Amino acid sequence: MSEAPTLPTGARDDPEHPGWYGWGALPAESFAAQTGKIIFQPRAPGNAVVRMFPEERHMNFGGSIHGGAVMSFIDMALFSGGFCSGMGRGHYVTLDLHTRFIARGQSGIPLDAHVRLLKQTPGGLVFLTGHCEQDGAICYSFTGTLKRIKTRSETGDEARR
Repeated sequence: MSEAPTLPTGARDDPEHPGWYGWGALPAESFAAQTGKIIFQPRAPGNAVVRMFPEERHMNFGGSIHGGAVMSFIDMALFSGGFCSGMGRGHYVTLDLHTRFIARGQSGIPLDAHVRLLKQTPGGLVFLTGHCEQDGAICYSFTGTLKRIKTRSETGDEARR
């Protein structure tokens, strides 16, 4: 019997992409919505793929995906890919994100972030690495660290307000 995949909270089957998951439409006024549709898929233990669909609005004046759009997508991929890779439940923030720009990303071709969970410490640090590719060619690589933070209810701050 196979285990159910680990997914981010609120994830559901994506009707347009069988075997992939997503959140559906994000609130239009949110920063995350500017990245457009994002879908994700758990792979082998500790690995996941997160996909965005670059459009003309993501491009820079030189005709490639804007670096800010790339890094925003990768930051979001650390979270969705991390959860799909087995990262523990909780609320996390990004401590660092290092990105290497290897080749120019293009509009109209899905951009896949292959995310690998390297380690999660008992203290709540999560170390991830990976790369992004289009049509099987690597265009970016990345490493990132997330930190689990306690919510107000976990720290008792809510009672002090």
